[in-house]
Amino acid sequence: MTKLWAGIDAGKAHHHCVVIDAEGNRLLSQKIPNDEPALLELIATVLKLGDGDEVTWATDLNHGGPALLIAILVAHGQNILYIPGRIVHHASKLYRGEGKTDAKDATVIADQARMRRDLQPLRAGDEISTGLRILTARRADKSADRVRAINRLQAQLLEYFPALERTFDYSRSKAALLLLTKHRTPDGIRRTGQTRLHAWLKKHGARSSAAVAQAAVDAAKSQHTTVPAQHLGEQIVAALAQEIILLDQELAGLDALISEKVTEHQHTQVLLSMPGFGPVLAAEFLGATGGDLTVSETADRFAGGAGLAPAPRDSGRITGNHHRPRRYDRRLLRVFYLSGLSALKSCPASRTYYDRKRTEGKTHIQAMLSLARRRLNVLWAMLRDGTTYTRVPAPIARPALIARPAA
Repeated sequence: MTKLWAGIDAGKAHHHCVVIDAEGNRLLSQKIPNDEPALLELIATVLKLGDGDEVTWATDLNHGGPALLIAILVAHGQNILYIPGRIVHHASKLYRGEGKTDAKDATVIADQARMRRDLQPLRAGDEISTGLRILTARRADKSADRVRAINRLQAQLLEYFPALERTFDYSRSKAALLLLTKHRTPDGIRRTGQTRLHAWLKKHGARSSAAVAQAAVDAAKSQHTTVPAQHLGEQIVAALAQEIILLDQELAGLDALISEKVTEHQHTQVLLSMPGFGPVLAAEFLGATGGDLTVSETADRFAGGAGLAPAPRDSGRITGNHHRPRRYDRRLLRVFYLSGLSALKSCPASRTYYDRKRTEGKTHIQAMLSLARRRLNVLWAMLRDGTTYTRVPAPIARPALIARPAA
């Protein structure tokens, strides 16, 4: 039985640890640097206080600053609980004092770990799932950078060449981005002409070079006015176009690395058999769960953590007032939502379920969330049993019997 609870208020350079007993008495309050020798000394001190009894550790972060501490605790076979920062923030209002200090936060973490029974045990992910979490986080950052760069490019191009800005979809057309690295002004494109523009694009490996060249020349012919500071605007557009091309190359490299790394995990075959799951979404799922679903004891609890189990907010005469829970993993919700969207195109069972929900009067978002929850239940059972998804063949429509007239 646990006799001591150690709360860790995690930081980048330092952590603060507070240890309490079963009555809530503070036995230790110490600030320690985020270095291995100091952390090992802290663990030895706390275990000595326990005098052989079990110690439960709790922290408000599950990666980042406390990663080294978590790895050391796992290596020493210690029990670790994860208390989200939102819980600590609201719980701290119930404790004495209005100030906020690391020592108070660590005390709140330790006391909440002592009293609550609904906290999730924290387990360090395996080598592969941890690597996938790092890779998918990097990919998300690069994707966000790409979106921002495209928005800036379109805004800048709109200031001096609106006809060309609305001609192409720069998030999809690589040929249009390549065009902007050299030809990006109305007078410049008119001087170059369609023939030379086509030849230049084709030389640099652009697809649909003839159509892109024709569209660019048509846009240039529609504008003969030079906007003030055009020469500065076009330089920024060229730099942004080059930046987006480089980001596309980096994303392609990350996708290849993720596709290679994800095949090493034991659950990959099961995940990829599920319609709508590709290597990237499978990697995001493994990175978010650590490759271990035993922490969530049931599919319902796992759905609550993924934001797919509505929480009731009933009061008085108001009943059936369900909302999405405030605390959930947005990465998991994104995985199931996007995989459901993809499954609508390739999985007849998912399409049939979605259409039925729309017929019942649900909106697109509501129907997609219902489908995501249904697919979560299926995936949970598949991972639990270690079985792959089996597509059920669509029923064969039989021709209607035609009654023959009596002889």
